[in-house]
Amino acid sequence: MILTIDLGTSGPKVSLFDRQAKCIGYAFEEAPLLLSDGGGAEQCPTDWTNAIRKAYKQLIVATQFNPKNIEAVNCTAQWSGTVAMKANGEPLMNCITWMDTRGAAAVEKLISGPIRVEGYGVGKILQWLRICGGGPTKSGKDSIAHILYIKDSLPKVYAETYKFLEPKDYLNWWLTGRFATSFDAVTMHWVTDNRDINNITYHDGLINLTGVDKAKLPDLVPTNTVIGTVSDFIAEELGLSKGVKVVSGTPDLQSAAVGSGAVRDYDGHLYVGTSSWLLTHVPFKKTDMFHNMGTIPSALPGRYIIANEQETSGACLNFLKNNIFFHDDELNTGPAPKDFYKIMDSIVAKVKPGSEGVMFLPWLYGERSPIDDHSVRGGFYNMSLSNNRTHLMRAVMEGVGMNARWLQFYVEKMTARKFSSLNFIGGGANSAVWSQIMADVLDVQIRQMKEPLMANSRGTAMLALLALGHLDVNAAAEAVEMNKTFEPNPANRSLYAELFSVYVDIYNKNKPIFARLNHS
Repeated sequence: MILTIDLGTSGPKVSLFDRQAKCIGYAFEEAPLLLSDGGGAEQCPTDWTNAIRKAYKQLIVATQFNPKNIEAVNCTAQWSGTVAMKANGEPLMNCITWMDTRGAAAVEKLISGPIRVEGYGVGKILQWLRICGGGPTKSGKDSIAHILYIKDSLPKVYAETYKFLEPKDYLNWWLTGRFATSFDAVTMHWVTDNRDINNITYHDGLINLTGVDKAKLPDLVPTNTVIGTVSDFIAEELGLSKGVKVVSGTPDLQSAAVGSGAVRDYDGHLYVGTSSWLLTHVPFKKTDMFHNMGTIPSALPGRYIIANEQETSGACLNFLKNNIFFHDDELNTGPAPKDFYKIMDSIVAKVKPGSEGVMFLPWLYGERSPIDDHSVRGGFYNMSLSNNRTHLMRAVMEGVGMNARWLQFYVEKMTARKFSSLNFIGGGANSAVWSQIMADVLDVQIRQMKEPLMANSRGTAMLALLALGHLDVNAAAEAVEMNKTFEPNPANRSLYAELFSVYVDIYNKNKPIFARLNHS
């Protein structure tokens, strides 16, 4: 059996899979997210490991499974986070997560130059593009931005740091005691030479450009390889046999791509969870710096994947529920019903496409792709006295779909081909209504995958089986089952085409206003 740990922003999910990548059981525990003024977004690594222990105990009790039968452990986790570690493995501070924007000023200084394109010094961005296929985003949310923020604003922490680790690499340290990162995970540091996908190395020129001490970066290991075995302490605590292998793991974006079943070149998948993305594996290296997407190392050895990200998607529905409908104030009539999202689906299904003119902008925490703009904000557009909250609900689903259509346009432009279908995963894929909305907005067949919330964990298990030689890529594609297909309704094609044009216009015409309001 394979034990997987999927560390999302909301907490870890611990799961067991058999050799056919079928889930035996899982358990989830929450971990708090700590937001602060100025763009801070942190989590405590100890909260992660304590939550993993609790979830693991629940899993073993629920499944009555003998831990001695576990052959390997593989982790996936939220990407572009930074844990500053002492040599003894003690974190010097909370993890700076992928949502944190405090490194934006440091990145602005890093990327500057006398002649600029899209805000980047020409000489610098050409060097980044040639060597690693991309460069630091201006949002300040990349790992290199976190490190530079620590260096500039927390010099004592920087000086005492032995290694900076990604969240999944922190979990690997917890399991094995080894400070290491993999080819796929290190990308957001923007200091590696990715020109040979099978031999990625740190690039001294890029490291010197960033000003980061190379000694503080972890060892590099090939993608999806065994990095060691669990420590005696962990083996005893979790009841594992000694010698249980630990695979290098991968960020959540890459594990979801595998767990979606879209593992062949040009097969696409759409993920809607807290954030969202639309990805596909490709056999080439290419970058679109104007829309913050490009090819990066995949979790599959020797492969690239086109990467992009929408900052908030499912989080927009949570915002609607928790901050508007059921906010804890004097008007609160009680907690949201446990089946809130099921009820909402039934309501949204009755609302006409187009939400009676109401449009929703899903940029509640800035945006990364296809616009890299941390000052942009979300909201409802074009409301009238005839609208009610049913229109707001559908508008949120359609607005997330509009941003996915924006991503789709530039992904298809990069691949020079259109998608015939997209595998739909993440919490959003549990909704048949949202699946149909996506099919209509994107004008493409949506393949709603079974157990869409398990895509990251399933992909992580499949990667472990690949690393151990128990599975091949073609079998991986067949191991993921589909629930239902949703075909685009031709009657809605012209409506959503027009609304998408308006959606892009709203951003372009309001961009300077967002910048003024949010002090960009």
